[in-house]
Amino acid sequence: MGVYTHESQETSVIPPARLFKAFVLDSDNLIPKVLPHGVKSIEIIEGNGGPGTIKKITFGEGQLQY
Repeated sequence: MGVYTHESQETSVIPPARLFKAFVLDSDNLIPKVLPHGVKSIEIIEGNGGPGTIKKITFGEGQLQY
């Protein structure tokens, strides 16, 4: 098990509530659409998305180029 921490500040014309919903609550759907070659799918194996939830992340083949 590992821990990853990232912190940054960005400005946007999109309201904070909408950004939070997209990046935090809907990230399982958003990430495969934004990075289809990097992440093929994200599915919840156990739990409801809260603490202790187990997710299966299927990565794409090859290297991800930005």
